[in-house]
Amino acid sequence: MTDSTLFISDLHLSAERPASTALFHRFLSEVATGTTALYILGDLFEAWVGDDDLADPFSADIATHLLQLAGTGVQTGFLHGNRDFVIGERFATAAGLTLLADPHVIDLYGTPTLISHGDAWCTDDRIYQAYRTQVRDPAWQAAALSRPLAERQAMARALREQSESSKQGASAEIMDVNTGAIEAAFRGHGVMRMIHGHTHRPARHACTVDGITRERWVLPDWYERGGYLACDANGCHLMVYPSPLLPPLKGRA
Repeated sequence: MTDSTLFISDLHLSAERPASTALFHRFLSEVATGTTALYILGDLFEAWVGDDDLADPFSADIATHLLQLAGTGVQTGFLHGNRDFVIGERFATAAGLTLLADPHVIDLYGTPTLISHGDAWCTDDRIYQAYRTQVRDPAWQAAALSRPLAERQAMARALREQSESSKQGASAEIMDVNTGAIEAAFRGHGVMRMIHGHTHRPARHACTVDGITRERWVLPDWYERGGYLACDANGCHLMVYPSPLLPPLKGRA
């Protein structure tokens, strides 16, 4: 086993995108197996409407592959994203995942590190933040999950269409994280490193907060090819999968 920890997000897996699913399966067997831990920082699925969707063969297949990884001894953690915020204990058990609160602090080889999906820090996008507040409310989720599966699937399609429509008129800056929100998160959690997804703008950012230089890593999406952040005792490196020689591609949030 290699003493390294991997981070991925924004895979947006769906039955309609079999190439991405096949790439994810390869990643689990070729890269993730043999590492210490894998953290999935949200948006594993294009949409998740409830754990009863595990009856679907596609959903069950994803859970099975993740469970096989966990069975090799790799610790697997999951944070909710804006597409799969109702993933619950049933799916977590089926996939061998540990559900984590967002944000969550880990000790990453001696460096206190804050991990998050990242959408909570896009505070300039007020329309999205109002939507996020609504769908993260436990009462709203309970009411939504009480509806028939087919109705929830139709709701998810409508929400995705609404999201795509609203993004067309929004500037790239509005949909990115807010500097003040990032600084407040660094300060409030007392960490030196931050790792998140959601914006699909893979990069390393140096952030000076209270006179101290800290680092923020943004994870890539998996729309056209995969990518991940690999960390060990020597630091972190962004990788494009399967070829680290290819530049990351832009995607959607």
